[in-house]
Amino acid sequence: LQDVQAITKFGLRTLAYHEGIPGHHFQIGVAQELKELPTFRTVVPFTAYAEGWALYAKRLAAELGFEKDPYDNLGCLRAELFRATRLVVDTGIHDQRWTREHAIDYMCQTTGMAQSDVTAEIKRYIVMPRVAQSLKSSWLGMLAETRR
Repeated sequence: LQDVQAITKFGLRTLAYHEGIPGHHFQIGVAQELKELPTFRTVVPFTAYAEGWALYAKRLAAELGFEKDPYDNLGCLRAELFRATRLVVDTGIHDQRWTREHAIDYMCQTTGMAQSDVTAEIKRYIVMPRVAQSLKSSWLGMLAETRR
C-alpha cells in the first residue's frame, strides 16, 4: 500500500477485515500471546500463512454478514481481481519473460490500481518468484479445512 489516497471508499471495509480484525492484526496479536509456541513462531512472519489467514478472515467476515452494503461486495470483488491478476503477472514475469514495464501496464489496466501501488507490487514479484501462488494456495488450503 503505497498511496493511501488511491484506496477507493468501497474497498475500505475489505481492506480493514484483511489487515485488522479478523485479519493480520488479530492473527499476529494472538500468535504473540501463545506461550506454548516457540519464540520464532510468534515473531517471524510466515508470509504464506499470514496472507492465507488474512484472505480467509476477509472471506469469513463476508460470510458472517458483516458486509451488508453492495459496495462492500464490489470492494471484495476488486480485491479478488487484484489477487487473480497478480497470479497472471507473476507467471508472466517468471515464465513468459515479461518486462517490468509490461507487467506494470498489464496490472494497471486490469485492476485500475494506482501506478505507485502496482510498481511496488511488481518489485515484490520480481524478487520473490511465485509468492502470489503461495499466498493463494495457503488461502485455498485454509478454506478447504473449514469446509470439512
